[in-house]
Amino acid sequence: VDLDRKHSNGKLRLQKWYTATAERDKKKMVRELMQVVLARKPKMCSFLEWRDLKIVYKRYASLYFCCAVEEQDNELITLEVIHHFVELLDKYFGSVCELDIIFNFEKAYFILDEFLMGGEIQDTSKKNVLKAIEQADLLQEEVF
Repeated sequence: VDLDRKHSNGKLRLQKWYTATAERDKKKMVRELMQVVLARKPKMCSFLEWRDLKIVYKRYASLYFCCAVEEQDNELITLEVIHHFVELLDKYFGSVCELDIIFNFEKAYFILDEFLMGGEIQDTSKKNVLKAIEQADLLQEEVF
């Protein structure tokens, strides 16, 4: 699963790759994928086939969350993964917005890493994930 968060103007705010891919290829894939997703009309399906992958995306306000998954992966589960991640961000930041991601990108990555590891869900409980994040925040405060 590759998870991107991008703004409707095409600026990538967060990306996580779970497959080994050359940097040059990543940039090309992201550029192409942004063009495809941003060109789609709002009423169109949130799933599409692209190259040898399935693209699953969801728009929240002016932000797009997008996953590229293998053909055998379930689109509805992937859509739920996106929604679950957005809910975690909302609970942590209190109605997350693009500026939260820009100025706290390391925390957004940390939340993603607590939720997914190697592209697989680690814990479906938002409560457990948020508790782990809160504990890490407390530990970080003690250190600094």
